[in-house]
Amino acid sequence: MLNEKDLEVMAGKGISKEAVEAQVKRFETGFPWLKLEAAATVGHGIARLDAKQQSQCIKLWKEFQSGGATIEKFQPASGAASRMFKNLFAFINEGKAAPETEFERQFFEGITQFAFYPQLNKACVNLYKRNVEELMAEGRYADVLRALLLPDGMNYGSLPKALLKFHRAAAGTVHTPLEEHLEEGAQYAADSRRRVCIHFTVSPEHRAGFERLIKSRVPLMEKVWGVKYDISLSEQKASTDTVAVNMDNTLYRGADGSLLFRPAGHGALLENLNERSADVVFIKNVDNVVPLRLRSVSTRYKKVIGGYLIMLQRQIKKYLEALDKGDVKSSDLKAMLRYTRQTLCISDKATDSMDDAALAAWLRDKLNRPIRVCGVVPNEGEPGGGPYLAYNADGSSSPQILESAQINPDDPASVEMMKGGTHFNPVDLVCYIKDYKGIKFDLKKFVDSETGFISVKSKDGVDIKALELPGLWNGSMSDWNTAFVEVPIETFNPVKTVNDLLRKAHQ
Repeated sequence: MLNEKDLEVMAGKGISKEAVEAQVKRFETGFPWLKLEAAATVGHGIARLDAKQQSQCIKLWKEFQSGGATIEKFQPASGAASRMFKNLFAFINEGKAAPETEFERQFFEGITQFAFYPQLNKACVNLYKRNVEELMAEGRYADVLRALLLPDGMNYGSLPKALLKFHRAAAGTVHTPLEEHLEEGAQYAADSRRRVCIHFTVSPEHRAGFERLIKSRVPLMEKVWGVKYDISLSEQKASTDTVAVNMDNTLYRGADGSLLFRPAGHGALLENLNERSADVVFIKNVDNVVPLRLRSVSTRYKKVIGGYLIMLQRQIKKYLEALDKGDVKSSDLKAMLRYTRQTLCISDKATDSMDDAALAAWLRDKLNRPIRVCGVVPNEGEPGGGPYLAYNADGSSSPQILESAQINPDDPASVEMMKGGTHFNPVDLVCYIKDYKGIKFDLKKFVDSETGFISVKSKDGVDIKALELPGLWNGSMSDWNTAFVEVPIETFNPVKTVNDLLRKAHQ
């Protein structure tokens, strides 16, 4: 199956023969469907905090910040913005002379409202000796898009979202998502020394662009916000790439006979996250940012979920330290069990018949895990992963973030639960990645390898199968302790298409 050249390429990537064989086997077997207990709802898996509870969490978070703990924003930022401009690429490729669809009309009618408009204007003049308005008046809409998307112009079709001009800021400047995340970090993730640690995962071809922007913007931002930034970058590891196969599950080979390895989705970033050493790590999508004047709700609720995380961690720490002493009473064990059921929403019928020794061992196993608090927003029809209570391999059930692709479409009960979901996850996480003794967890030990995705892609006109590792906030965190906290829809302002930048939240 594998030849000497294959093994040489794999060795260069750090991928073993056994790993490739396991991947091929996974294509053959697929991933099992997940079994749901219920959709998480307020009062059953989702906490809705009142004003007093929110204030208590914010106070707790501020106290934590003023202590000696370490905090970091972990920011996946390697994804290209090509899907943002899918409709505009189609306009060019189809040879259209003028806007026809509602999307196309909206883009061109609102073109002056985009933060990147001045740069686009210059690009059009440089390329065509005409500004945007003149080109549109002449019916040269496709040339405007070429100036925006292609390498000879602004190259927005290939750049990562983090480096695109999203928002107009003060004094006539514009901000990219990278800059918005720098500001966010200063607003809720500074430590006791006013140090803001941010880690960006980037693609190798765009690393220099990140470094240039960071170098040019950080000095001023440090003065404005009174902080010191500690910014680091990493790239998705080649060792996490997965091999592609043909539709019959045989290894796909290119015209030169070489294997095709593909990035394995955001689940591969667990390797990068596992190298971080902070106590607390915030994670969110790179495009879910708003200008400073609209950011107060988002930053408030980051502090809320941060404080909720610290509350959970401290209680779990107390329980584990008590278990270490070994003199806990039956009543103490029952109190711990109630906490796991009512607060952590972990349920296991097997605990009903356990003696004290078995229950203590079960509690230790369930409690001594990484912790994450996930902000979830009311579902208003937006696509995305949702909060559910799902069964685990050991028979217990616990909170999980699931995608619809993980649910059996032929199981009416599961489909009904999916439809009954009241909230979804906008990727709004805060994580505690050290144990109760302050030792960093090996996060790879808490992955459910039975989750993941197989998708059909096209390569040189041929259909192939691609394998994605368990998603970073799906299967890669499956065995973490997870809490869902309701946050307002105002905290969710994604930019999935370029026209989303015309929404009020981005103007």
